[in-house]
Amino acid sequence: MPEEIFDICDTEDRVIGQAPRSYVHAQKLLHRAAHVFVFNSRHELLVQVRSATKDEFPNCYTSSASGHLSTGEDYLESAQRELQEEIGIVARLEFLGKFPACRELAWEHTVLYRAYSDSPPCPDPIEVAEIRHFTLPNLLRELELQPEIFSPPFRVLVEWYVAKFPMTT
Repeated sequence: MPEEIFDICDTEDRVIGQAPRSYVHAQKLLHRAAHVFVFNSRHELLVQVRSATKDEFPNCYTSSASGHLSTGEDYLESAQRELQEEIGIVARLEFLGKFPACRELAWEHTVLYRAYSDSPPCPDPIEVAEIRHFTLPNLLRELELQPEIFSPPFRVLVEWYVAKFPMTT
């Protein structure tokens, strides 16, 4: 399978070129990613453990689904695609926020979406090692006790989420 090609962006999230995934990551070039938080009817957040073969943050807990935008793809298209590819869920996505690329977000301009679904996930074993559901209070407790087991972008997004939506915790 050929290597993915990413859009390279400037600090304002304008596309300024394209390059292979490995080069973008090695050079820490700004690029784009979409994340989805999927909640069930019990208000639990579906969290995945990234597979051991992932090039960034292997074996770490992260968003329900997330991934890079393909060249020319928009954030919503990417989020919908990743949600279906990684955990086999199709759901209506709600835009929550956009975050500028920085070290903590792995140099990715990031858009976060939220979905609600009680559909059983069907994780892709190449992408996902494990699926867990957390209440937000339990997730925050785990983040405090073991921050190293969570991907840095996920930590940033969870902290923002609980500050923005305190009634959900």
